[in-house]
Amino acid sequence: MRVAMMKTLAPLLIAVLPTSSLWAAETKPPLTAEQREQRAEFNYKMFCRGCHGPAGEGEKAVPHMNGFVGHFLKFEAGRNYLVQVPGSANAALNDEQLTEALNWIVMNISGDSLPENFKPYTVEEVAKLRQEPLFEAFEFRKKLLNDMLQKGIIKELPAQPLK
Repeated sequence: MRVAMMKTLAPLLIAVLPTSSLWAAETKPPLTAEQREQRAEFNYKMFCRGCHGPAGEGEKAVPHMNGFVGHFLKFEAGRNYLVQVPGSANAALNDEQLTEALNWIVMNISGDSLPENFKPYTVEEVAKLRQEPLFEAFEFRKKLLNDMLQKGIIKELPAQPLK
């Protein structure tokens, strides 16, 4: 009788256990602001720092961000670019984590280039923009830099290669 009962209950347990673990995952308390900040910095170190450097200094063909990246936030095409560039759009991060990382980058690496009226990226904005990644990122960046120059956002083009 015990064996028959186990055979009857086994399919029920198999069906219930996966949903109970999903329920448990959904009931975790949300991260605090400090935990999100730590996760964003960690994700920068894991997914961006290898090319952009510890302080966003970049090297070779990788754009220099330190003290400069905030200029992109001064007009819509530049703001969109930071999400749509392949390193962001294709990052192995979910939309919330990418949003945190982008906001961490601009808050911690922009320096004086960060606009006074900066509005942090939202998860919804990032989710939408990363669906349309750039395929010619270097050419698009070159165009944006020339636009910045013409609009008076920057006084000269960065010395870094514009490939």
